[in-house]
Amino acid sequence: MSTNWETTDVLETPMEICWQFDYDIDIEKLRNLYSKAKEAQWNAEQDIDWTTPIDPSRPLIDEASFGFDRLPFMKRLSQTQQESFRANVGAHRLSQFLHGEQGALMTAAALTHAVPDYEGKLYAATQTMDEARHVEVFEKYVRKLARIYPMSPVLKSLIDDTLKADHWVKIAIGMNMVVEGLALGAFHNMRRATSCELLKSILEGVLRDEARHVAFGNVYVGETLGDMHADDREDVAQFAFDALKAMVDATGGPQGTGRSAPDPGFRKAIEDADIDLGDFLNGLKEAREQGIKPDMPPDAIHSFKDLMMPALARVGAITDRTRGLFEDAGIPIYEDATTLNRLEDADTGAANFDHA
Repeated sequence: MSTNWETTDVLETPMEICWQFDYDIDIEKLRNLYSKAKEAQWNAEQDIDWTTPIDPSRPLIDEASFGFDRLPFMKRLSQTQQESFRANVGAHRLSQFLHGEQGALMTAAALTHAVPDYEGKLYAATQTMDEARHVEVFEKYVRKLARIYPMSPVLKSLIDDTLKADHWVKIAIGMNMVVEGLALGAFHNMRRATSCELLKSILEGVLRDEARHVAFGNVYVGETLGDMHADDREDVAQFAFDALKAMVDATGGPQGTGRSAPDPGFRKAIEDADIDLGDFLNGLKEAREQGIKPDMPPDAIHSFKDLMMPALARVGAITDRTRGLFEDAGIPIYEDATTLNRLEDADTGAANFDHA
């Protein structure tokens, strides 16, 4: 598949590598999580029916769940343009999943060599394998659509900052809480909304893995932060604040609904659908003027409110000092972890998604 965007990028990172010669497992919850991760491994080639057909002209995603069907502008497009829009926008969304999972693969590998505890290394290695499988399935699926779009600058910046962090706890927070929280919510919502049986089966397997990844961040980071010196804990809390603040600033608010312009990849998807970008942006403006908002459906998971922020609060990555920073920035702190706990479902290693 040909692309006209940069395909490689090299980062220099300050992360240290930590040998550990004490092979006793001190954190029983990590032992259990590692055992569940081994038991729950699946083979992307054998466990997914890749012969399931895809019709890119049909909605891969129920557009009623994302609001595009409500735009007066969309209703004025020809049937061919609407079908092309669905195919290209679907490919753009899935491309972000693909790129994000590669970022998760690299951060999980970094955690494997950087965490100081034997049990942490074992679990991080299973997460690395999980992320490799996720890259595999999304690449294979997006290639069926014949389109891979560039990575969102917001997502890349967030993962780059995580990879360049100078302490493994920051990497675990950036990936297992912020990025994985974002992914867990997006995967859950897409699984609910998709009309494609192949995509649904992929997401079901990925979701089981992602629930464990978020649980790992809770168990391991929570233990470590509790033992940290206050100054080091404040340094980690500042990293967590900076990560969320950058994401909120880039997406136009905690729910990402205030962004004024689409990213370059999405713009290319619009152009590939033979839709004039200016007309599309005017259509969004028209909808806003008519009070049509991109509200999420009532059963949707809000990644920021339901997952990311409660995960940070739960492990102590928000301090009294950074609470003040969040308040000054107008970013609400959500601490209700009910949805997060349910999706993790630590007793079974898989979430009960149909009753979330």
